[in-house]
Amino acid sequence: MTEKSLLIQLVGEAPLFKIMDFLVDNKGLDFTKEEIADGAGISRASLFNYWNVLETRGIVKLTRKQSKTSFYTLNAANPVTKRILELETTLIRQAMETQEIEAV
Repeated sequence: MTEKSLLIQLVGEAPLFKIMDFLVDNKGLDFTKEEIADGAGISRASLFNYWNVLETRGIVKLTRKQSKTSFYTLNAANPVTKRILELETTLIRQAMETQEIEAV
């Protein structure tokens, strides 16, 4: 079984959080919607239930089109995305501090 990310441990396993977690973990890379669903471990139907929210809030952005296939990435310039990335950084920092304390 795969260990859950710190973000998923905090916010839970709702499909929207799984999508965000996948995109945060793969920041800077672009994916098709199908690849995002697979990477997040959710169905394509679940992805499409949340996709409109991600696009209208500017959390994801289109990076390129190849034939009829569109590729998307996390929009790191978006204020909401910046906060999520800050949260991820804080969670990692806290986990490292906890490990240091336990190691002593």
